[in-house]
Amino acid sequence: MIIDIWRYEKQCLIKAGLLCSGIAKLNRSRTKNISRQYGLTFLQSAVNALLSKGKRMKTKLSMVMFIALTIAASMSLSMTWANGKFPQGPDLKITPGALCTNSTTYRYPEHIKYCSRDVSSGLKNQIIAQYDHDLGFSIAQMPRGEFKIDHFIPLSIGGANDRANLWPQHKSIYAYSDPLESDLSNLISAAKITQAKAVEVMKECKLNLGRCAELSDYLKSLYK
Repeated sequence: MIIDIWRYEKQCLIKAGLLCSGIAKLNRSRTKNISRQYGLTFLQSAVNALLSKGKRMKTKLSMVMFIALTIAASMSLSMTWANGKFPQGPDLKITPGALCTNSTTYRYPEHIKYCSRDVSSGLKNQIIAQYDHDLGFSIAQMPRGEFKIDHFIPLSIGGANDRANLWPQHKSIYAYSDPLESDLSNLISAAKITQAKAVEVMKECKLNLGRCAELSDYLKSLYK
């Protein structure tokens, strides 16, 4: 019985690893809607396989492991479904970021060029269309009020209105990054952080949402 438990747990770990790997690959490869569809079908099959296997097990220890793995897999799968319609962050191939260069207005002690907001409705629509077409999202099918065309590098710290600095940001995403903008502006103004460091912090937050709170704490510490 102990050997059977060990063998089952080992199979669970292997399948869970494959499942997590599949989810990671799915999140990285979002170029076509059909790829996401088949990927989700595969992941759902993997979850069902674990479920079927787990129901046949009689030991409490194995069932506990099974439940933990299934919950983790289901949560990841749910996140993939929810996140499939819009980007979680800028795609660096489309939106690498760009600094303001065509302005005669300067701000802060560092003498940083400042570009006033100037993004036409046509350009906003083109950006949404490109993210949908190239990356397989469905932004155009969602309520327009749920999105803003965000400046990857904010205007307030020297970002540009260029296409290379714009991306469609869902309201659930900008709740993470927007609070950092005022702190970055204040810290640059007080010469407590450079523009280069401010840009680095903002990019890190928008590309890795899980780090935004940590980065916010870091910025707060610089006021002291």
